[in-house]
Amino acid sequence: MNPPDDLNLAEPINLTGTFVGYGRVSTREQNLDRQDIALTKAGCIRVFFDKLSGKNTDRPELAACLDYLRPGDTLVVLSLDRLGRSLQDLITIVAELRRRGVGFRSLHEALDTTTPGGRLVFHVFAALAEFIRELIVEGTKEGLAAARARGQQLGRPRAMDAETIARARRLLTQPEETVSSIAKLLGVSRATLYRHIPELQPGGLLQVTPASGPA
Repeated sequence: MNPPDDLNLAEPINLTGTFVGYGRVSTREQNLDRQDIALTKAGCIRVFFDKLSGKNTDRPELAACLDYLRPGDTLVVLSLDRLGRSLQDLITIVAELRRRGVGFRSLHEALDTTTPGGRLVFHVFAALAEFIRELIVEGTKEGLAAARARGQQLGRPRAMDAETIARARRLLTQPEETVSSIAKLLGVSRATLYRHIPELQPGGLLQVTPASGPA
């Protein structure tokens, strides 16, 4: 895989030296003090915090943080898992920051995209994310082919077996996948996915918006 074009952009020459922090905890019971202290110690002039699951696509404080950043600034997080919902999500966010001329640092992993070494690591991450997705898709196709060879009826079955449900859940962790694309790949309807994966129901853990069209 070729890394996103934005990861190849040169780092802005005139870094402002302004650090802006972002932190997140999964539940309201968790304490943000450790992240706050670390980010402040790292020199952040302002820190934004979300208190919600990393799988939640609606992260208002992250949106506010990204809007606050200006070219030459650097976004700082305590660790990579505080920023991205998945590896692909992390790559997407960092690529957008680079497009805007904003640097990125992760304290725990000692990553810094304002350095050549940091940029190299994200090239590797981008390639790894695509490799994982291709493995999932290829495994799904092989499983379906084996099922056809055994004479199993595919298409729009009344039920999904445990193996197919597991594959669907793995694909749902990929931000670029939709309910419709996964249903098509697995040969089932969107309604079947919703019926067999409770996380997709309103109030569930997964916030995936199905594409328009008939089920």
